[in-house]
Amino acid sequence: MHERLARILAPYRGQKGASITVLQKVQDELGYLPEEAISEIADFLGLTKNEVYGIASFYALFRFERQGEHTIRVCQGTACHVRGGRRILEAVEQELGIQTGGTTPDYKFSLERVACFGSCALAPVMVMDKTVYGRVTTNKARQILAEYLPKPTAKG
Repeated sequence: MHERLARILAPYRGQKGASITVLQKVQDELGYLPEEAISEIADFLGLTKNEVYGIASFYALFRFERQGEHTIRVCQGTACHVRGGRRILEAVEQELGIQTGGTTPDYKFSLERVACFGSCALAPVMVMDKTVYGRVTTNKARQILAEYLPKPTAKG
């Protein structure tokens, strides 16, 4: 990990004000900000670990735990809620065996609840990575998940 971080940090040498940019670049590379990365960033920027953690924890976009390969977001805004968004979220939780905010043990999926996507005309909405699915039903949510699950192999 040290080599990966060194490559990311190098262009920002001596730029104390680059902390947010550095945190973004590291998270883009690693998918989250592990404690080891926080320590290296702190050393690199001449800050304490607490200062770096304080900066990162202030912004909702930074994560401190490893996320799944795929991120599923289910809208719970008013239009989606009225049209069954809660049932969609519960179906996905049940299908994956995790709670909202969690990640599957194999790190294949992370599940998030979102207040609003601004796609009310498509309610209820589920987003898989960057693909928006509108007018989702519990069955459609399960079908979408099935597209991302490994296919069983035929035994012969």
